[in-house]
Amino acid sequence: MEIELNGAVHQVEQGESLFGLITELSLTKQAIAVAVNRQIVARSLWEAHILQAQDKVDVVRAIGGG
Repeated sequence: MEIELNGAVHQVEQGESLFGLITELSLTKQAIAVAVNRQIVARSLWEAHILQAQDKVDVVRAIGGG
């Protein structure tokens, strides 16, 4: 099924969790924030959050600096 990931079409399996997507993208150890349909999803809920067709997922990496 198709979702939108950071503005681009991305294919995921039916029933894929948000955690599964983050794992697929090799971002599990990164300092990131994730929003689905403009709603931030807490890291503790990633495994339980099942993606739906046409969801808009935004992944933002934290960048340190000064």
